[in-house]
Amino acid sequence: MKITDIKTYVTMPIEGLAWLFHEYNILKGMGYVSHLMSAIDIALWDIKGKVLGVPIYDLLGGPVRGSVPLYTHVQDQSQPFSIDDMVAAAKRTMADGFDAIKTDPFKSQREMGPDFRGASMVERLTPKAIAEAVEWMDALRETVGPEYELMVDAHGRFDVASAIAGARALEHVDLIWYEEPTHVESDEALQQVRENTNVPLCIGERHFTRWDYVQVLENRLVDYIMPDVAWCGGISELRRIAAMAEPRYIRVSPHDALGPVAIAASFQTCMAIPNLYREECIHTWFNDFEKIITPMFDVRDGHIHPSGKPGLGIELIHEEVARYRVDVDDTRAMPAWSNPRKGANGRWYTVETAGESGKG
Repeated sequence: MKITDIKTYVTMPIEGLAWLFHEYNILKGMGYVSHLMSAIDIALWDIKGKVLGVPIYDLLGGPVRGSVPLYTHVQDQSQPFSIDDMVAAAKRTMADGFDAIKTDPFKSQREMGPDFRGASMVERLTPKAIAEAVEWMDALRETVGPEYELMVDAHGRFDVASAIAGARALEHVDLIWYEEPTHVESDEALQQVRENTNVPLCIGERHFTRWDYVQVLENRLVDYIMPDVAWCGGISELRRIAAMAEPRYIRVSPHDALGPVAIAASFQTCMAIPNLYREECIHTWFNDFEKIITPMFDVRDGHIHPSGKPGLGIELIHEEVARYRVDVDDTRAMPAWSNPRKGANGRWYTVETAGESGKG
């Protein structure tokens, strides 16, 4: 799509995106197409807000709250950290003013070797893995107390029986939600979990446009949804998905894992979403965000507070962004679990790490 008249697209930011979606409907609007749509949509809303001199949430009908509550993360069980490390991180998170935490307490059950990896992509939880998950979550609950809000992310990994067993084992922890217990391809699998556990469920990170949510919402398979503004189609689509969930009294908690622009875009939308739960963040990344945007978000007491600045409310510091540019053609930038290069460490290869790797 070639934008030849920016004024037209500032005043009508949806028209071009509708064309893009339907032009590529053979892909059902999922994956990289919706990612591209998201980037364009967010950029157009930012331009429109700055042209008109107002925050994006004013263009969405105005704010329905004074600030946006956040939830953050501590380590996952699959990471090389002990329970003591996780507990220490939880205490720091509480001290930083946050009152909601998510973690994945389940160790990976995949056989991570060079051969036959596809056979272990759908994981089976062993009794030992479930016991270790319970120990992890009990320690976290004891640390934060009974009123603190906790969520578990299963990362869409388990077969149905394992997902149910894991949920039942954690019911006593009093979770806000149990996220993506089964693989995203099957609503029937999700329904089986729904019918066999009392833990509230959440999906959405691996769902994209509003059409992905129709059956999930109509069949009330979950209690929360978490679209990602940078994946689902942008601010426009996130607002539509939230509106679909609102009359069903299902709360929205946008997934945010892509950096400060995505968090800013979600924040602007969340300010105008009545059925918001919280916005996701990894607050320990905020120090890095300060290097590449101005001004940094006003984060106090576990909330982002509005600055009133137009558009997204931020500007990129382009010379600093360039320092984090990824060389996608270098195998050193590939994740460790799919990297064919021996000795790869799974870190993104950027200009910052070029000296470490001996290149550049």
